[in-house]
Amino acid sequence: MHLSKYLFLITCSLLCLKCTTPVTQSTETPKEENMYAYDVEEKIKELGITLPEVGPPVANYVNTVRTGNLVYTAGKGPNTPDGGYIQGKVGADLTVEQGYEAAKLAGIQLLAALKAEIGDLNKVKRIVKVLGMVNAAPNFTDHPEVINGCSDLMVAVFGQRAKHARAAVGMGSLPRNIAVEIEMIVEVQ
Repeated sequence: MHLSKYLFLITCSLLCLKCTTPVTQSTETPKEENMYAYDVEEKIKELGITLPEVGPPVANYVNTVRTGNLVYTAGKGPNTPDGGYIQGKVGADLTVEQGYEAAKLAGIQLLAALKAEIGDLNKVKRIVKVLGMVNAAPNFTDHPEVINGCSDLMVAVFGQRAKHARAAVGMGSLPRNIAVEIEMIVEVQ
């Protein structure tokens, strides 16, 4: 018998043996994937952020809606620690930098609402989409630079999992004259 035919028969025999070997199933429950090399909630503390308590909505809506593995947040504004808001039109009453800080505060409100919904921010798989609305003066055009306050916060907290699709748009006004209102869609475990 030629050597090549001999090797072919051995290979076929091994493949047949592999196909007939019983497969054993593990009875252990798979553990949830630990997606981060750090604790997200500890990271928030390291950034000097304290998440506020989420109050009830001021109208006929809810703070979050979960459908499957997606969480949709209601629009959140720039609440200050003393219970007020950052108010005014960016480009008239507020600078881009002040708008950026307002967007960061709105991002903190979004994180608080998300935590209230899912319990543990380590369950966030991805920030999918952010819609940022800027209360802008008529000739203002730096909306993306303002909403970066929220986007930069999300990346600081969740790393590359926070890179999201985004819209940053100007509005003629926002409720209670707040500087920004931001909502987001988040994929969770």
